[in-house]
Amino acid sequence: MAAPKRVIVGVTGASGFDYAVCLLKMLREHEIETHLVVSRAAITAMAHETDMTFGQMKALADHCHDNRDIAAPIASGSFRTMGMIVAPCSAKSLAEIAMGTGGTLVARAADVVLKERRRLVVLFRETPLHLGHCHNMLRLTEMGGIVMPPVPAFYPRPKSIDEMVTYTAARTLDLFDIEVEIEGRWKDQQVGK
Repeated sequence: MAAPKRVIVGVTGASGFDYAVCLLKMLREHEIETHLVVSRAAITAMAHETDMTFGQMKALADHCHDNRDIAAPIASGSFRTMGMIVAPCSAKSLAEIAMGTGGTLVARAADVVLKERRRLVVLFRETPLHLGHCHNMLRLTEMGGIVMPPVPAFYPRPKSIDEMVTYTAARTLDLFDIEVEIEGRWKDQQVGK
């Protein structure tokens, strides 16, 4: 039985707020129901990166859940989804997910996605890395999650930050078999011919 066309989007306190906005817009264009959870630290980071309000971001999602509400539907394995994206994912949130603490709704929903063997993709936004970050990325990968640092691709020759963000968001949705038309996908031909 196919999972319902719904994706959880977690936004945590790291730089890269535009990734979440772009992903929510793309998911809406593909008529995929979105369940948004935003951490308090994400709201603080958002104020430094954009003029968009939290209310405007919430309007991009079908449902928005309080990060303190661990009784929300997305905290249960019986609430079926295609999976979850955490974008951006802070070092703190990565650690909570990798350790399975479940103290916030972002961490609990990610834990549920992993235990139900659904797709979890985290856009881990931290640099440089120390050994603890590397261990948490390894641990999450061993648990079945996908760590996808939002490193921009330059072979599509992006002309703006928006193009870089859009490309990364589209590549993220590729991991859920959601096809987004974007310029710059690698062609099945030699470069320069």
